[in-house]
Amino acid sequence: MEARFFATPAQLALRSLETPLGRNIISTNIWAVHQGLRGASAYELFDGYCQQLVIDGVPLWRAQAGMQTLHPQWAAYSYLWRRDLNAIQPDQHARRDFDNAQWRRSTLYDLIRRANAGEHNPSMRRRLDAGPEQRDFAVLDEFFQQGATDYFAQLFTFGESGDPSQGTGALYSFVTDRGGGFDDDDMALLQSTLPALSLAMKAHASHEIASALLGTYLGQETGRRVHAGAIDRGSVETIHAVLWFADIRGFTAMSDAWPGSVVVDALDDVFEALAAALRPRGGEVLKFLGDGMLATLAFDEADRATTCRAALDAAAEATAAIAALNAARTASGLPIVTVDLALHVGDVLYGNVGAADRLDFTVVGPAVNEVTRIEALCEPLQHTVLTSAEFAEAVKDTDQRLVSLGRYELRGVREPKEIFGLAPGAVR
Repeated sequence: MEARFFATPAQLALRSLETPLGRNIISTNIWAVHQGLRGASAYELFDGYCQQLVIDGVPLWRAQAGMQTLHPQWAAYSYLWRRDLNAIQPDQHARRDFDNAQWRRSTLYDLIRRANAGEHNPSMRRRLDAGPEQRDFAVLDEFFQQGATDYFAQLFTFGESGDPSQGTGALYSFVTDRGGGFDDDDMALLQSTLPALSLAMKAHASHEIASALLGTYLGQETGRRVHAGAIDRGSVETIHAVLWFADIRGFTAMSDAWPGSVVVDALDDVFEALAAALRPRGGEVLKFLGDGMLATLAFDEADRATTCRAALDAAAEATAAIAALNAARTASGLPIVTVDLALHVGDVLYGNVGAADRLDFTVVGPAVNEVTRIEALCEPLQHTVLTSAEFAEAVKDTDQRLVSLGRYELRGVREPKEIFGLAPGAVR
């Protein structure tokens, strides 16, 4: 018996490019491919796609797109289009947002569940005005109460099983309030053009995930440079910068005395307190060194004093935050932490250093060595914040919080260096 093949509505439309539907499918797919090639953002892609649908006569009332991502804070981002606004509303979703019963009772979660069970690009269609059985999710009944008549959603997975490095997939939902819902041409247009849109979305997702991971593990500015192509070994530049080096005093003893989970929690709390003080002031955390942290605040020569004052403000704020943290830890029966912090200013080489197949984008130079040696004096001088004379000189005309503590030998440095500390009462 001769096999018979049945064409989908989209395939039938493509056979007849003279029909309005066929032309709309082709033009929308071409648009999506061009937008993907030029590197359009997910915001631009979904906004443009919804505009295309409206121009082609699809009676959209509401549309949403969302993608999961790899980020320590955010699990996904989404874009909501509404007819009354004719605009996109972007949103980010924290990881905790997906750990609740409401999410697990949603239509989109149902699509993800089916995809995880092996279903290829699962979809859902509900004729909301056809009866209560079509409104089997709470959100569908909400849409119906607002006048919606039809709902269509689909998930397109990226890779064979949703490769997280590219984003696990793109989720879409479309709602209309037209009597009778979406017609056959509307559905054919959606189902025939969403794959091309998803491919463009995938390109954006891969770029965003790479940017987020590089920023998370290398720092925002360093990650941006690496992502922009600064990957040649030995490629460095001289920058003027404040060097910030912090270290937890007595960390080895605490690690020996407390469970690993307590130690890791302490590290996370301390590093967040330090980084939080640097973020709004343009500080770049270059790396965490066990229980230590190296950061920089780069500046042009004209901004030297301003940048140094900002670094000193951050040091005072971080010290106060650590004190508050210790008060909370004491109340919870946890070990307190003492953080020693050193500030220095100078020229450093900033760029790629390492082996042919394993590079580190970092700062090197005598100034880096000096700031670590200054930090080592915090305990014997009984100060938690120390600065070099070069740093103190930069702020002396506008900031009186630093006092000289005398001259001291620094290991590996030829001559004794004058060291400054925060004056009593400088930290509130």
